Amino acid sequence: MNLPNRKPTRLKNYDYSNEGAYFITICTYKKQKLLCDIVGEGLCALPSIKLTTIGEIVKQSIEYIDSNYKGVLVDKYIIMPNHIHLIINNQTGGHGDPPLQVYDIIGRFKSFTDNKYGDTLWQRSFHDHIIRGEKDYLKIWNYIDTNPQKWKEDCFYTD
Repeated sequence: MNLPNRKPTRLKNYDYSNEGAYFITICTYKKQKLLCDIVGEGLCALPSIKLTTIGEIVKQSIEYIDSNYKGVLVDKYIIMPNHIHLIINNQTGGHGDPPLQVYDIIGRFKSFTDNKYGDTLWQRSFHDHIIRGEKDYLKIWNYIDTNPQKWKEDCFYTD
């Protein structure tokens, strides 16, 4: 059986247990709009997010990361209709036995929410960006903040 060759998604030779901030994007399976609706778009109203039932479970699961992984914080996140963005701040510095890797946290998060959903909720893998400095961090923070307002121009937008 010939399987397609997958392009590696992680940075080669980088230790993802290193202390630092990571920008993570996870898309729903087949980019289905399952997590929320963008509402309130109009002349004066700024768009806001109305979470679905599974969107609420995703929110609780993101907040679980903060309270249950010592030294790991979710600094910022946004739940969009078919994807989520997170800034994960790993303060463990590679300590622990074994050291906590960002992809371990995301894998557990995805597995838990898949089980709660009762089906495959997420696409395979996820996109990560190692945040390099304050300017990069602030740019990503702003991107997350303004994501609902730019939903119709978003690369993940579908009608």
